[in-house]
Amino acid sequence: QVQLVESGGGLVQAGGSLRLSCAASGRTFSTPVIAWFRQAPGKEREFVALINWNGGTTYADSVKGRFTISRDNAKNTAYLQMNSLKPEDTAVYYCAARRLGVGTTTPNSYDYWGQGTQVTVSS
Repeated sequence: QVQLVESGGGLVQAGGSLRLSCAASGRTFSTPVIAWFRQAPGKEREFVALINWNGGTTYADSVKGRFTISRDNAKNTAYLQMNSLKPEDTAVYYCAARRLGVGTTTPNSYDYWGQGTQVTVSS
C-alpha cells in the first residue's frame, strides 16, 4: 500500500504562485508514476501533470508554461509549482500514483490517491 498526503493549497490572487507537495509513504518503490489532477465544482476530474521515475514529464495544455512538476525520490515527495495562476485554476488538487511505469492522463489508471488540497484563485 501507498499513502499520499497533499499540502500547500490555499487562497491566492490571480497572477500569484503556490507550491503543492505530495508526500508518499509505504511501498513507494512500486509507484514510478506520480501525477496531479484537479476537480472544480460541477466538473469532472482533469489531468494536470505527471512525472515518471526518470523525470520525464507531461502537462495539460491549459497549464503548460505555468506549472512545473518535479519529484525528490530520496524524500518520496512530488511537487507542483504553480505560477501565473488564473481564477480558472481554482479546484481541489489531487496527487495520484500509478504502479505501472507508463504515465497516463486517465484518472482511472491510477492506483493511489491523496485526500486533495483546495486551491482558490481570486480575480
